[in-house]
Amino acid sequence: MGHALYDHLAEWWPVVSPVEDYAAEAAWIRTLLPRAADGGPPLVLELGSGGGHLAHHLAPHARLVLTDLSEPMLDVSRALNPTLPHHVGDMRTLRLDVVADAVLVHDAIAYMRTRVDLAAALRTAFVHLRPGGTAVLVPDDVAETFTGATDLEQHDAPDGRSMRLLVWSWRPDDDAEEARDEYVLALRSPAGEVTVHHETHRTGLFATGTWLALLREAGFEAHPVTEVTGDDRPPRTAFVATRP
Repeated sequence: MGHALYDHLAEWWPVVSPVEDYAAEAAWIRTLLPRAADGGPPLVLELGSGGGHLAHHLAPHARLVLTDLSEPMLDVSRALNPTLPHHVGDMRTLRLDVVADAVLVHDAIAYMRTRVDLAAALRTAFVHLRPGGTAVLVPDDVAETFTGATDLEQHDAPDGRSMRLLVWSWRPDDDAEEARDEYVLALRSPAGEVTVHHETHRTGLFATGTWLALLREAGFEAHPVTEVTGDDRPPRTAFVATRP
């Protein structure tokens, strides 16, 4: 989708979004995942797995297959999760020879900018699930709860790299099913060289009712769930959907 952060800057992902920051969220997501049909650890297909940070915390408790549109991000994930299978693919069109107990789509689902794109991704989740399997979808926002914000994040890595990230989130129109994040990213190498990057991330922003309608159209029985989080931010609305 043309973002430097997921392409030639992907090697900076462990600095921008440290793996340890995903531990609490992974623990919550585990509570939403089913067991395998035989009662063992579930086989989980993650769509849009990115750098594999969430998968890293889930791997001791599940069998994982990771997919992402970005090969550079998958390279980051392979270094962190060398024993897990990785596949390049677009969640709208991906078809693997996998029948999973669960399909997980984390915040990458936000890049489904239209209802057509979102419906295609939901169909991908459906066709990869066994009957009785569960899809867990965790968008950053739904339309009812979106509020514009400006956040500053900062991390210093043990290898001497540092980053400062300004994220300005806004909505161009109150009725538009779209949000935008302006990323201003300053990266400092161990040698002290600083580079600055700006890019715009355009994301889909859909009402809870739209999510549920599209999930039903894809064949799911679905309901929203409220995130359990100790972070200093409003909890997100996620969706748990079962293939009958």
